[in-house]
Amino acid sequence: MILIRGGRVVDPATGRDERADLILEGGVIREICAPGQAAETDFDQVIDAQNLVAAPGLVDVHVHFRDPGLTYKEDIHSGARAAARGGFTTVVCMANTKPIVDNEETLRYVLAEGKKTGIHVLSCAAVSKGFEGRELTDMEGLLAAGAAGFTDDGIPLMDGVFVKKAMEEAARLDTVLSFHEEDKSFIVNNGINHGVVSDRLGIYGSPALAEDALVARDCMIALETGAKVDIQHISSGHAVRMVRLAKDLGANVWAEVTPHHFALTEEAVLKYGTLAKMNPPLRTETDRAMLIEGLKDGTIDMIATDHAPHSVEEKARPLTEAPSGIIGLETALALGITCLVKPGHLSLCELMKKMSFNPARLYKLDCGRLEAGAPADLVLFDENEEWTVADFASRAVNSPFVGERLTGRVKYTICEGKVVYQDR
Repeated sequence: MILIRGGRVVDPATGRDERADLILEGGVIREICAPGQAAETDFDQVIDAQNLVAAPGLVDVHVHFRDPGLTYKEDIHSGARAAARGGFTTVVCMANTKPIVDNEETLRYVLAEGKKTGIHVLSCAAVSKGFEGRELTDMEGLLAAGAAGFTDDGIPLMDGVFVKKAMEEAARLDTVLSFHEEDKSFIVNNGINHGVVSDRLGIYGSPALAEDALVARDCMIALETGAKVDIQHISSGHAVRMVRLAKDLGANVWAEVTPHHFALTEEAVLKYGTLAKMNPPLRTETDRAMLIEGLKDGTIDMIATDHAPHSVEEKARPLTEAPSGIIGLETALALGITCLVKPGHLSLCELMKKMSFNPARLYKLDCGRLEAGAPADLVLFDENEEWTVADFASRAVNSPFVGERLTGRVKYTICEGKVVYQDR
């Protein structure tokens, strides 16, 4: 048994925010009681949490672990170590591996490797066979094999008729479809916003229109079909407004935002180069402010990292040739505290709702809450500790936040009642 003594217990499921002791036994939370009630001699391990926040283990619905096929960037085990270091006890992998997760064999490989890591590694399967956007995968069979949901993330689905068919099938099966919303017909150089910075660099870039057009289409198809749809890594202020309208109309549309999109703007490309290149790109300060407003009013349900590892050599290529994406698991919580909680945009409980409870609700997972009988998946962190981003458990290092001073540091990550990460 483990006693977590005297921590500030923050439960986004109930709004609880108070000092308490947590007793963990058999992989679940056995009891939450007033500080000092339990005798320390009764426990195998006692964790002094008097200066720490105890919250549900974080849940990331959007990660790329590159396994199988691209494991020089990351593999399931190194990705899981990065997740644990960042306070995540559950992650959902995307399907754009090699081979693509559009078949039961590849899905079962990812899930089997995930079970060896100490955290919960789930995986989506592809919406379309081969990511070609023409033929649906066997969604029913893939769900039975353990798929968490479906996405062609990285490749936008351009055929509206096909998207409607996919949503109808997803609605029938009561599963989730997650969409990467970028109409490539409007894009010349992906990964950099079309605007003042791209003009200064002499390239065209990717306009917000590319995102807005597909978000509008898919919100309306979701309204028509009743499907549960996740708008991935939203970056445009106009797209936030469209999601808000779709929700008001009754569509079952969810939205996620990355820490880098609420922390940085297109100006970061001038400072960090390819380390600030991602799809969709960092946009304007106006867009960033609208993303934060969307988090505050509930339009944006979740914070997800879109953890996208690449090698140093790949990111060293010229700006228009380097791959898009950055790693994010190990800096996500600190960016949330630094950029959202400390400035007063969100309370700590609201941040935990975006990073654990709501992501768990999207996929109907039994986690994201702290109460007796709940899984013993927790993160313990010091919300006031300042630290400098310097090294990673991830195999990759492609982050614009290296050298940055952030507030909020993970001290323990506990999954199924076992300590899977401890800051030393």
